[in-house]
Amino acid sequence: MYRVDAHVLFLNPDIQDYDWISRDDPTLWRPYGPEDVAPHIAAHGISGTVLVQAAPCVAETERLLAIAEALDSVKGVVGWVDFENPADRTTLRRLALHPKFKGVRPMIQNIPDEHWMLRRDVQWGFEAVTELGLTFDALGTPRHIDAFLILLKRHPGLRTVIDHCMKPQIRHHGPENFRFWADGITQMAAETDACLKFSGLANEADPDWTVADLQPYADHMLRAFGADRIMWGSDWPVCRQRCEYGDWLSVAEELTSRLTEAERARVFGGTAIAFYGLD
Repeated sequence: MYRVDAHVLFLNPDIQDYDWISRDDPTLWRPYGPEDVAPHIAAHGISGTVLVQAAPCVAETERLLAIAEALDSVKGVVGWVDFENPADRTTLRRLALHPKFKGVRPMIQNIPDEHWMLRRDVQWGFEAVTELGLTFDALGTPRHIDAFLILLKRHPGLRTVIDHCMKPQIRHHGPENFRFWADGITQMAAETDACLKFSGLANEADPDWTVADLQPYADHMLRAFGADRIMWGSDWPVCRQRCEYGDWLSVAEELTSRLTEAERARVFGGTAIAFYGLD
């Protein structure tokens, strides 16, 4: 089985502004690069990775593309352009010429206005992504579900993947919170063509989380989206706030143990290859 990790971040706080990371975070406030993840992907038979931006600047995207050029293990890069600056259409066109540039990820979860993606002045970005045949990583939380539904129906040709299962608030687990997230996931699966990244679940749980805590969320997303629209990602090194690379992979395998071999092949590689157009 050709395994793909659809969500890896390379951090360097010395040269980029990661305003979502606390300087007091002993796990994340340090550089992470290819040499740090290489032992993990080798140990677990990962054939390719997708690098995803972590800072809202084009310089971060260009840094990741330079790394991708040097590493065959990096099959694609999801970058960033300024959707609030229409002049960045030119930047997006330039980036799209790079064979490993696959799409963009506005850091929507960090924007105070939960309806930001519906503003008239940023629609050019979604239109350009669609026109150029690129992809859109939808980074949000359950409070963004309604707005994302409107956005994806407004741009039906926008190839979208929902990051981190839309970040269900597992640490605040309760019937009302679960149902709000679950209903939204069901609606997004039924009413759009979006895919979903099976990543980040442990980070939304308590520090002493168990597999049983995550199982209802994994079961629901698998029922709603199906294996053909789900791709696994490590969210490394962010996952290290709750577990190590191999731990999360093992948990993900346990959470999907009821799938057929063919379905598991889709979740752990095939869906990402098809969605991002990986070589």
